[in-house]
This record gives sequence, structure tokens and C-alpha cells, in this order.
Amino acid sequence: MNVDVNAIFQIAGIGIIIAMIHTVLKQMGKEDMAHWVTLIGFIVVLFMVIRMLDELLKEIKTIFLFQ
Repeated sequence: MNVDVNAIFQIAGIGIIIAMIHTVLKQMGKEDMAHWVTLIGFIVVLFMVIRMLDELLKEIKTIFLFQ
């Protein structure tokens, strides 16, 4: 399995953008919206990680079960 460095940079980029949006919204006094943006960003990254874990587990399955 090749290490996909682009996925790591995408996750880091999403984290930086979400942190900036959260800070701006919090400074504007919209803390509820800031928390929602953070939650949505977390869910997006979580789905990305789950997809990568699925690929990893499929690769492990093919290695050990010879399929």
C-alpha cells in the first residue's frame, strides 16, 4: 500500500481552515456557529480517515488471506 501524502495534507488543510473559521466566528460572537463548523469539519475528516482505514484493512486482508 502506497502512503498517500496528499490525504495527510488534505486533512491538515481542512484542520487549518476549520480552525481559522472557528476563530473568526468566535470573535464575531457566534460561538454556536463556530462549534457547528468545527463539528462538521471533524465529521468530514472522520469520513476521510474511515475510507483510508477501509482501504488499509482490505490490503491487510489480501495479504494474509491470499485473495
